[in-house]
Amino acid sequence: MRTLVLWDIDHTLIDVAGISREIYSAVFRDFVGRLPEKFPDMSGRTDRGIITALLDLNDVPRTDDLVETFAEALAAMFEDRRHEFTARGRELTGGRAALAALAKRTDVVQSVLTGNMKPIAICKLTEFGLHEFVDFEVGAYGLDGLERPALVRFARERAQAKFGETFDEHGTVLIGDTPHDVQAGHEGGARVVAVATGRSDAAALRAAGAELVLPDLGDTDAVIRSILQVSDE
Repeated sequence: MRTLVLWDIDHTLIDVAGISREIYSAVFRDFVGRLPEKFPDMSGRTDRGIITALLDLNDVPRTDDLVETFAEALAAMFEDRRHEFTARGRELTGGRAALAALAKRTDVVQSVLTGNMKPIAICKLTEFGLHEFVDFEVGAYGLDGLERPALVRFARERAQAKFGETFDEHGTVLIGDTPHDVQAGHEGGARVVAVATGRSDAAALRAAGAELVLPDLGDTDAVIRSILQVSDE
């Protein structure tokens, strides 16, 4: 039985140096005519959740149509500014090597589970040249739901539909950098390997209940062992 490996993107594989917040603010200004006075915490949230919270916090009447058109404008601006990801941002240590090593394995299906909507996820990973290692068809994305746990179920169902295999909670591993990722994995049906490459330190990730916590992705062999270990438990 193969293991479904789902990668978070921001602060796990790459860091785009605050560009996301800048783009959210710019799109808000284009729609509302002013910059937002309040901004939600973006860490571990989906794009749908961030858009919704941003509008609510700034007393903008929210409709489904507004959320959808805001999301479309957001994706377009990310595409327009994609060159800034590599100019201002960076790959995090070991991500490329871990992705490449897993991509060579016949016992692994590799995709993403991210708060980014699908066009933005593809845009970011393509700009860094990491897109070739993952199967975007079986991932889950920031417009799939307000909260991350539902995304895990979407990814499992998409993988099952594509490959005709069952990916249960023992055969699904989420790799992320926040307690929200840990919660999403456990509530959505996945084991979690957490990496302390974002704002949450190792102690916070252990307290959240991650099966394994790594300081970063720098030791490729340790990353692969960790993923396969938690999927066998």
